[in-house]
Amino acid sequence: MGAASITPSQVIAGVYVAGPVVHHDERGLFVETYRREWFPEGLEMVQANRGDRRQGSVVGLHYHLHQADYWYVTAGHARVVLHDLRSGSPTDGATLTLDVTADAGDHRGVFIPPGVAHGFAALSDVTITYLVDRYYNPADELGLAWDDPGIGADWGLAAPVLSPRDQANPRRTEIPMSFRPHAGLRPPSPS
Repeated sequence: MGAASITPSQVIAGVYVAGPVVHHDERGLFVETYRREWFPEGLEMVQANRGDRRQGSVVGLHYHLHQADYWYVTAGHARVVLHDLRSGSPTDGATLTLDVTADAGDHRGVFIPPGVAHGFAALSDVTITYLVDRYYNPADELGLAWDDPGIGADWGLAAPVLSPRDQANPRRTEIPMSFRPHAGLRPPSPS
C-alpha cells in the first residue's frame, strides 16, 4: 500500500503533518487517514468527532491541557491555524497556518499535541473529522481569542461567523497561569 509521509512541523514542536497514500481506481479512491504509529507522541485515539461548517465560519482557537487531536478534512477548503501556548516549549508563541483543500485532492492530516491552540476557518463549506486521545471533558475545553493581535493569525476571512464561546475567549496575555499549558507536563492517560 505504500507508506504515508509524516513531516514534523518546522514551526511548532510536536505538530506533525501526515501525507497519506491515496489509491485511485475506476471506483474512486481509498485513503488510510490515520495510524497511531505515525506519531511519536500519539496515544490511542478513543473518540472520533465530525464537524460540518459553513463557508465564512471560524472555529477556535481552542486548546487542551491533556488531550491530543488529529484533524482530517474530508470535504472543502479549511485554513488550519495552530498556536503554541506551552510554557517551556522551544516554539512557545509560534503560529502555523496550513491550508487544506480536500476537494482539490489534499489529503493531509494534522496531529496537534496538548497545549497547542487550534482552530480553522471554513474558506468553503467544510467537513472535518478529528480523533482525540481523551474522552470529552468540559474542564479541558479551553479557548484563546481567535483575533488576538499578539498572535496575528491570518484566517482568510474579513468578518467570520463565530460561536458565542469563541467570541468570548480571552487573549493569550489574559489566560491565568493555572490554565496555561506547560511543555512536557502531560499527566498519564486515565485508565
